[in-house]
Amino acid sequence: MASETHVVVIGAYGSAGVAAARELVDAEGVRLTLVDDGEPGGGLCILRGCMPSKEVLSAAEHRFQARHDHRVEGVPEVDLESVVATKDDHVANFAEHRRAAVRKMAARDGVELVRRRARFVDDTTVAVGDRRIEADYVVVATGSTVNVPDLPGLDEVDYMTSADVLDATAFPDSGVVMGFGYVGLELVPYLVEAGGMDVTVIEHDDYPLDEADEAFRAALLDIYREEFDVDVLTNTREQSVEPASGDGVRLHVRRGGPAGGRREAVEADELFLFTGRRPAVDDLGLENASIEPGPTWVRDTMQARGAERVFVVGDANGREPVLHVAKEEGALAAENLLRHRDGRELEPHRTTHHHVVFSGLAVYPYARVGASERAVASADRDYVAVTREASSDGVFATKAVPRGLAKLVVDADDGTVLGYQGLHYHADVMAKTMQVVVETGMDVREVPDRAFHPTTPEILDGLFRAATAEVD
Repeated sequence: MASETHVVVIGAYGSAGVAAARELVDAEGVRLTLVDDGEPGGGLCILRGCMPSKEVLSAAEHRFQARHDHRVEGVPEVDLESVVATKDDHVANFAEHRRAAVRKMAARDGVELVRRRARFVDDTTVAVGDRRIEADYVVVATGSTVNVPDLPGLDEVDYMTSADVLDATAFPDSGVVMGFGYVGLELVPYLVEAGGMDVTVIEHDDYPLDEADEAFRAALLDIYREEFDVDVLTNTREQSVEPASGDGVRLHVRRGGPAGGRREAVEADELFLFTGRRPAVDDLGLENASIEPGPTWVRDTMQARGAERVFVVGDANGREPVLHVAKEEGALAAENLLRHRDGRELEPHRTTHHHVVFSGLAVYPYARVGASERAVASADRDYVAVTREASSDGVFATKAVPRGLAKLVVDADDGTVLGYQGLHYHADVMAKTMQVVVETGMDVREVPDRAFHPTTPEILDGLFRAATAEVD
């Protein structure tokens, strides 16, 4: 009988780690050691990421919609203590469900769960506590941590991260925000609507949201300025920060782009760092495994460069830190690990771009599936792009959410749907439908136009009809 293949999964409670373990636990001839030192454990998405953030956003969303509907009298207040308590209760339940799933795997023969920190000794040897575990393969799924920029004076002031915001039951009167990516776009409106704050945001470019076409970026900026009264300083770069009078902060910036511009100072009661996340691999001893983290340190097979028996998945590899991608990568890494063991060719990770940003408190979410018009145009491909404003469909006005737009990009010759973008009410819900359309390579002329009732997907039907007319 062939010897067992011993696999160590570091970060077994996270989404990517669980996905890898689930593929391996039923594989023939595999022995698993699952390692996770998280307390209480459950993975970033559940504990500090997408699930608790959507929970708190929903409370502010209700206030925003009531405030913008003239048919409703009075504006409710957000009870932050109740918001946080409810969030904590739900998160505890979600996390326990995840831990129970891992414990269930660990109860099986040939599977062990170790609740300790792990460090590489060499490519396939891991020190866990006072043990040395010699493995055949190692899967790294340690997630990500807050990215703290190297800004002069930052170590001399207090600041709040996204995790702090999710636990806050009170906010000061004013705040200045560094970081207007996914995290900032979701949490800035929460500070305004739930926290009652005056907020200034530092944006490095003309508009936020680099992945979107310019019309969406401009519309998003208008929504934040006009609907939430956020002061967004575009083409502005942070220079340094220092304590201000009282308990506040003074952020020194340069406005007007990288060349020239003028220096200004922004004072606020609190500094918020929404500057993204980076792989949580600093304490893994990767240098002992001849692995050097960097922009391309993980191949599309999920193997670490320089260590073909180490697979790095999810946020830990820094490739695309999105939950559904982490799950895909975890499952693929397990499959490729088995292919490598058996001497078969490994498969690369293939995915259709599918992002949703719960911008505007999810009243005005942004969704993109497939290619943007900008990307298709740069590929020198003949295409048709059609855009539809939400105001063209009365259903958005009747729901008091009249702003936004959507775009469809299709191949000019055969009508294949290449991409969709939406910035409007329910764009997040429509993303799955459009994912199916894009991933199956449907011809826009064959997509059913079937919205019989006055519902928000009418905006999709308008796009389908317009694109069909252009292709024909």
